[in-house]
Amino acid sequence: MKKGDRTRERIIRQAAPLFNQRGYEGSSMQEIMAATKLEKGGIYRHFPSKQQLAAEAFDYAWDEARNARRHDLDRDENSVDKLKHFIANFVERRGSVPGGCPLLNTATDSDDGNIVLRTRARKALQDWQSFLGSIIANGIRKGEIRTDVAKAKLANVIIASLEGAIMIGRLEQSVEPLRHAQSHLDNYLESKVRMKN
Repeated sequence: MKKGDRTRERIIRQAAPLFNQRGYEGSSMQEIMAATKLEKGGIYRHFPSKQQLAAEAFDYAWDEARNARRHDLDRDENSVDKLKHFIANFVERRGSVPGGCPLLNTATDSDDGNIVLRTRARKALQDWQSFLGSIIANGIRKGEIRTDVAKAKLANVIIASLEGAIMIGRLEQSVEPLRHAQSHLDNYLESKVRMKN
């Protein structure tokens, strides 16, 4: 890898927590320069704009969060167990990205018109929905998940429950809402989703 490519990756890696914690508007170029230890020209040599850097920093943060949530999922052969493992990873590995869930943060930060970041967040949401939907569809095919379960609906229930619990937990400064969501989702998956023999 060339030195310029390494520098570019370092800028993204060091700027990602700043954007994730403070948002696009809340992250000044001075703070980005301090985080990366580069002058403005050094940053703009690699990125045509602050918005482009923020978009790539979001992609980096989302990849980190996604990898943490998918950790060791291959060890579960049963689709319901895989979904429960994903939920447990979400709760237990929530600190994988400083500032919390980059999707929730960026969706909230970009809802007033930052089209570039909103597009990235929407793509990340669709990736998440598709990933959970594929587990659910596979479970239906294998006879592990009931055939009347709608994959898109269940994926959105899981996502909304977890993301909503993060918001409540932030306001209450507690991890309990996430644990309550996990317990509820686990019970729901066992009672309403898992195919009974």
